[in-house]
Amino acid sequence: MSKYTVDTLVKLATELKELSPYRFIKSSALLLQGVEVESDTEHVEVQWDLFDTVYQHFQDHIMSPIQKTNHQAQFTFIFEGLTIQVSCQFNVTVRTDPYHISVMVHNEEVWVHSLYAYLYKESQFESIIHEYLYTEQRLLTSQNQAAWNQDQYNALVERYGEPEKNAQKIAENPEWRLHPFYRHMGNVKGKNIVHLLGSNGIKGVALSLLGARVTVVDFSKENASYARALAEKAGVELNYIESDVYSLPLESLQDSADVVLMELGVLHYFIDLTPLIQIIKSVLRKGGVFLLHEFHPISTKLITSSGKKHKVTGNYFSPVIETSHVAFSKHMGDDQDTLVKVSQRKWTLGEVITTLGQEGLLIRTLEEEPNHKVHDIGLPKTYTIVAEKM
Repeated sequence: MSKYTVDTLVKLATELKELSPYRFIKSSALLLQGVEVESDTEHVEVQWDLFDTVYQHFQDHIMSPIQKTNHQAQFTFIFEGLTIQVSCQFNVTVRTDPYHISVMVHNEEVWVHSLYAYLYKESQFESIIHEYLYTEQRLLTSQNQAAWNQDQYNALVERYGEPEKNAQKIAENPEWRLHPFYRHMGNVKGKNIVHLLGSNGIKGVALSLLGARVTVVDFSKENASYARALAEKAGVELNYIESDVYSLPLESLQDSADVVLMELGVLHYFIDLTPLIQIIKSVLRKGGVFLLHEFHPISTKLITSSGKKHKVTGNYFSPVIETSHVAFSKHMGDDQDTLVKVSQRKWTLGEVITTLGQEGLLIRTLEEEPNHKVHDIGLPKTYTIVAEKM
């Protein structure tokens, strides 16, 4: 039934695109995005001032009268054996909705209401969407892991120097390596700190030099090799777990961390924040804090900068999953086209804050930090969130 339904909805989309801006919503939108869900009625929303045009177009089909309220109008008709409910929201522009996205289905562009729209409000679809995203995350993690094991060790040497030389630099001023979020940690001596997606171990070694007991979690064996060599040359212990976050041995980490740290360019590797925050919460002890230091979505999702020129080239609200090269890829040789790319979901501040609140973490701090380049004055570059497990 689902394959026939998808084929029929794609056929319906080819007619609708000539009539009005539209998007499939509810179960129909989920089905077109790969979420298996059954429904007796398929749902599509059209532009309110073209609603009558759409109604007239389908007059030859078996259909119901138009039903109106102060806020919306709808009618139902039969299309290729499917019951289709067409609706509109008065004075609402379909195209400007943050979750109005296109997907490719059978080589056709089809407009849908993004499945993410059903995660941040009460929805009957929330559970099945989380299950779908969990499966997709596993697939993307395998791809991302392959991307992060492409000559990464040599790229790190090219970027930071051999472990012995880099360890000497870190030891000279470990606090500098933790700027600007270190001041939110207080005195780290004796604290248990878990650094998720801790990459090359530079932050972990710096924290260890300051007296913390550090566990780094990362799925790249090349990152792990560099980090372990770095810790050895720095003369500190570093517990490095080679694992993706979903496969963590939680029984050994449960309620153990004073601080869980994530920083700079890692949050976008997760296409669903809820299970991530649940894992973080389980690792934290009561009173422990989750410290997130990330690139500001204004700089990653919205603005493109070139010298003193800044242009709005992106969509701040876009929930689409993008592909790009890994960090330090420029140090991986000249043939960039042969490198495996990573998949990323860039999050808005609202989405991050909402998920933390939904999972019961108390937000103590949200600090938006400026870009320190003179010609970028006034633009946020990063942000830091401190959230406590109560």
